[in-house]
Amino acid sequence: MTFDVIDLYRAFDEGEFYPFFQPLVELRTGQLAGFELLARWKHPRLGIILPDDFIPAIEKSGSINELTHQILEKAFAASPMLPDPLILTVNLSPLQLLDSTVPARIEATAGKGHFPLDRLTIEITESALLADLPRAQSVANEMKAMHCKLAIDDFGTGYSSLKHLQALPFDVLKVDRHFVNSMVQSRESRKIVAAVVGLGRSLGLITVAEGVETREQANMLLWLGCDFGQGYLYSVPVPVEDLPAIISRKPRPYSTCPPLPTDAGPVLSLEALPGQRFAQLQAIYDGAPVGLALLDRNLRYVSLNRRLAQMNGAPLAAHLGRPITELVPDLYPQFESFLRRALAGESIPNFEARRPNFEAGGGYRTLMISYQPVRDEAGEVMGVSIAVVDISDRKRAEQALSESEEHYRHMVELNPQTPWIMDTEGKAVEVSPRWEKLTGFKKEQTLGLGWLDALHPDDLGPVKQAIEKALASGEATDIQYRVRHQDGEWRWVRSRGYPRFDPAGKVLCWYGGLEDIQEQKQVEDALQISQVALQVTADAVSAGVVIANAPEGNIVLANPEAKRVFRNGIRPGQVIADYGQWAAANIDGQPLKPEEYPLAPAILRGEATDALEVLCNREDGTPARVTLSARPINGQDGRRIGAIMIVQAHDAEMRQRQSDLSLP
Repeated sequence: MTFDVIDLYRAFDEGEFYPFFQPLVELRTGQLAGFELLARWKHPRLGIILPDDFIPAIEKSGSINELTHQILEKAFAASPMLPDPLILTVNLSPLQLLDSTVPARIEATAGKGHFPLDRLTIEITESALLADLPRAQSVANEMKAMHCKLAIDDFGTGYSSLKHLQALPFDVLKVDRHFVNSMVQSRESRKIVAAVVGLGRSLGLITVAEGVETREQANMLLWLGCDFGQGYLYSVPVPVEDLPAIISRKPRPYSTCPPLPTDAGPVLSLEALPGQRFAQLQAIYDGAPVGLALLDRNLRYVSLNRRLAQMNGAPLAAHLGRPITELVPDLYPQFESFLRRALAGESIPNFEARRPNFEAGGGYRTLMISYQPVRDEAGEVMGVSIAVVDISDRKRAEQALSESEEHYRHMVELNPQTPWIMDTEGKAVEVSPRWEKLTGFKKEQTLGLGWLDALHPDDLGPVKQAIEKALASGEATDIQYRVRHQDGEWRWVRSRGYPRFDPAGKVLCWYGGLEDIQEQKQVEDALQISQVALQVTADAVSAGVVIANAPEGNIVLANPEAKRVFRNGIRPGQVIADYGQWAAANIDGQPLKPEEYPLAPAILRGEATDALEVLCNREDGTPARVTLSARPINGQDGRRIGAIMIVQAHDAEMRQRQSDLSLP
């Protein structure tokens, strides 16, 4: 690169030095946090010149403060493009850290550009602290008083003295790009990066990794607890005109935790300091109701919690450093192969084992054991994590449930009814085996809407309407219909169902039962025929006939002759207290009380009345002389079930009518 001092002076006069902006990104979220300012010389003949080629010459010429001024001035002028809280970081050379005028010049430049200094970070290389530490402290403290933040750059190179971290009020610790670039391939570099990040976090410093170029590097940095990254993975340094595109870009989390070959590992909080994380994990470890242990590659106990020690029946101290074969010799043959597979990188969940119970009560315990390979930051297996859950209570509950289900199955199968469950669309989701015995339809034929295929065609429409109405209203169902019996005959059944509601009142499903009512239907049909026959017979006789049940005295039948005799008529449904409405009187003209009608003593006391003469007014208002006779009616078991009353009119008109009704 060929240029001279005159070129440098001309470049300053012409304003050929410009800031380029390299994004600073939060590793966890991909969110843009700010930019590091990198100087570029736009030479009219040589093009863009990088700082490594011109910074030494500028420092030698004594113009380094002027370069910083021009870079900051142009960067601050672009601050309207940088929404809060985006920050800017800028490097100071070792010479500037010894110059007491630098803080005032930076403050003046920021004031001119209206850029808040609490969003500016000053980066200092550790070598700047070696020449005159007290003087460097004075300049750094003055910049801190201006609310600037301080970052120590390239930590891990040079002297890396903890004295320097203690001497100045640093806010940020930057990891050198050399270690970041080689950390994936080099175990030594990984350990250095882990140490630097851990040191920074333990001191409460923000950690930033430089030179992040691959997702694998970003993953590893995030897993180690680093906060921010910058490098070509996110963007090359860009001129000011490209800032809007970078700022408007949607955040992309380039890194995910953990950086292992699989996604099986746990994700730990990156907010806590290492000491806090350790204390939190220790508390969880000791307080967990699950037995936990870590074995090294030789299957020796590295750590375990109290719960597992209790399960093993030995003190905590008796486990540490000893092989698992000595502590659980009874179990080891059962799970040795699983441990070997875990050491080979395989996760093995939920292996069941049974062993004696060393705690109070004795007996046996059923354990659920899981094995998880433990990996270092490079993904190499360094041991096996064991989790042991005592599932004895659960196994007993499962056994009890199994027995309960067996009891339920027998109860359902022996139930004379046919239980069923229906969903909110009218589809059968469960049905008793008795359905198959009744209809011949197998369960798989019945589920869904298949149960409708067993119904009589004439009943299918009404049943569907009744189901749809119940589904819409949430009301109980009570439906009678015919199904084809497996012998080919149609049989009547009665299906009753009730909805089950959730706490919000929404129907979840319907529970119900089906009963065979074929014999009941036949009895009802016979009774109906008998009742019709009785009514026809009563209507054909010339005398009035009245039948009431017992003990209520409810009128169940009254033929037309009986209704015509009494002025107010006799209506079905009347009870003993209503009999006085018939308006009959004795021979002396005294109205009969309800209980004086012969029907009442026949019902109440089983007394028969042969002939009671009464006077009454017919429906048409004419008087009539009437004889009333009554007899109780007893069932086959001798129990009184009702009474019958015969009404015989004696006037000429009635006799003539009786003559007219006589058969020829």
